Amino acid sequence: MRDHTVTIDRSTSPSTITYADNFNVAVSFIDRHLDEGRADKIAIYPVGGDPVTYGDLAKNVNRAGNGLTALGLSAGDRVLMMVKDSAHFYFLFWGAIKAGFVPVPINTLLRAKDYQFMIEDSGCAAVIYSPEFAGEVEPALEAANPKPAYYFRTEGNGKTLVGLMADAGNDLDTASATPETPCFWLYSSGTTGTPKGAIHLHRDMVVTSEQYGLRTLGITEDDICFSAAKLFFAYGLGNGMTFPLWVGASAVLYPGPPMPDATFDTIENYKPTIFFGVPTLYGAQLKALAETNRDLSSLRVCVSAGEALPADIFNRWKEKTNTIILDGIGSTEALHIFISNLEGDYKAGTSGRMVPGYDARIIGDDGEEVAPGDSGQLMIRGQSTASHYWNNPEKTASTMVDGWLNTGDTYIQDEDGYYLYCGRNDDMLKVGGIWCSPFEIEAKLIEHPKVLEAAIVGREDDENLTKPEAFIVLNDPVDANDDTKGTLLTHCKEGLAKYKYPRWINFVDELPKTATGKIQRFKLR
Repeated sequence: MRDHTVTIDRSTSPSTITYADNFNVAVSFIDRHLDEGRADKIAIYPVGGDPVTYGDLAKNVNRAGNGLTALGLSAGDRVLMMVKDSAHFYFLFWGAIKAGFVPVPINTLLRAKDYQFMIEDSGCAAVIYSPEFAGEVEPALEAANPKPAYYFRTEGNGKTLVGLMADAGNDLDTASATPETPCFWLYSSGTTGTPKGAIHLHRDMVVTSEQYGLRTLGITEDDICFSAAKLFFAYGLGNGMTFPLWVGASAVLYPGPPMPDATFDTIENYKPTIFFGVPTLYGAQLKALAETNRDLSSLRVCVSAGEALPADIFNRWKEKTNTIILDGIGSTEALHIFISNLEGDYKAGTSGRMVPGYDARIIGDDGEEVAPGDSGQLMIRGQSTASHYWNNPEKTASTMVDGWLNTGDTYIQDEDGYYLYCGRNDDMLKVGGIWCSPFEIEAKLIEHPKVLEAAIVGREDDENLTKPEAFIVLNDPVDANDDTKGTLLTHCKEGLAKYKYPRWINFVDELPKTATGKIQRFKLR
């Protein structure tokens, strides 16, 4: 086998993947397309910008890699990226990998103190950021100790990525690597505390793109992908970059906040065939569609992750758009979705079944697997999971156990083999001595037409016993009154087991969430 090549046998399920001993993944995702005749095909449609062909992409990846090399970076040096969804993200990410450096995409919605932590924690050699984020990134750089050797914007005045690339050559020697060489990092979204740097290997993007993108989602070269979820975290990285690149498809990149009207405009203008969102966005889009009609006819399928998709949103979206939403569960550590519904095999209100190439166990407090229908901790295993956390051996040891990844989620596998989300392990409530899923109560509340979003947490009553407390975002704030509380209470009592109804109901303007759309219930607690 030639250097940097990968062989796929799709006669098996999962696909059998064989790598060259010397394997740099940039060749499979970037250079390969020139050999396969796609140089003139559009790879990227940046909203508001000029399309980028596969030929342009390969040339600019090489220029970015040469530019980083010219700075004097050493093999394995980390390059932190606070970069908006744009062609520059692609150029920098793949240029770093091809040149032998380690890109670290960072959430662009964070504050200076968060950036300072990641700069210091990663020991990065360079920080490159879009001008839009300078207000938070530059104070972080000023406060960081030690500071990275190099830091500058993607474009603008002075030293920039654009300037580096302009002075660089079009040809770049591919750095040596193996399938198990550290390739890129992703920091966890921090649902419960300080983010952790998950270290991913050169093989990991191949696995997710093949086993989920191609074998599960069925993406082809003819598809156009549009991900409202951003490139800086695992879900968006697959949706908006690695999946289309793996099969020679195209991606639409929208750099701004994914508000309903903006996503609808983008769909109407660029005609994507696959749309990736999160439950919060689908709920907001349905609210907007109740007042106006938009042309979503180009979509063949939609995907959801980040937080479990309530059955009510699935059913209303299907009725309104004649399109199904394939809900699934993934994680930063696993890189993308490992349990998913399929176009021909789905069950509303569940996460679906195992993606090819992944295994799961649901274990109880005693460490043994529970019986079907019983809840427990979800453990998964697959070839895309991060090797370890950076600089955090204790968390590595507790999360990555004997080849299994502790997802931190509580699940049930039902009698049909579908996996049913119950909540994060530390979000589960014991009410009247019986375990209770906050997500089940939230899903029931969302079924009511007055409710846009809901979150359930545990609260002690006057007898120090834990009971469910609800935080609710209404479709119309004018309904925030005692009559609505009574209506919602009756709705829950009629549709849930007696002990599961919320004892307290609070109306709020918004719920605290991570960038991936996960509700941060610990903040409500």
